[in-house]
Amino acid sequence: MYVVTVLFVVAPEHRKRFRAAMARQAETSLGQEPGCLQFDVCHDPAEPESCFLYEVYADEAAFRRHLESTHYKAFAETVDGWVARKSVKTYERAWPKP
Repeated sequence: MYVVTVLFVVAPEHRKRFRAAMARQAETSLGQEPGCLQFDVCHDPAEPESCFLYEVYADEAAFRRHLESTHYKAFAETVDGWVARKSVKTYERAWPKP
């Protein structure tokens, strides 16, 4: 399994729109991508400008397909001016075994 974590820091004036767009993105990814197995969207009440994603894909190729999907590209274009900072990390899940 291929795990992706993303930390977004969003400009306060765009937070509400970003959260709505992010929820749609997660729902669409899970619904339309067979290789997308989990897509958690987390918000920190103490830091409302931050948004943490925990995504699980069948493999790296499934994640690459996600990045090439029409809906991901539309999301990325929509939120581009709203995001102050973005950090992405990838992992191979060690446990539980798939």
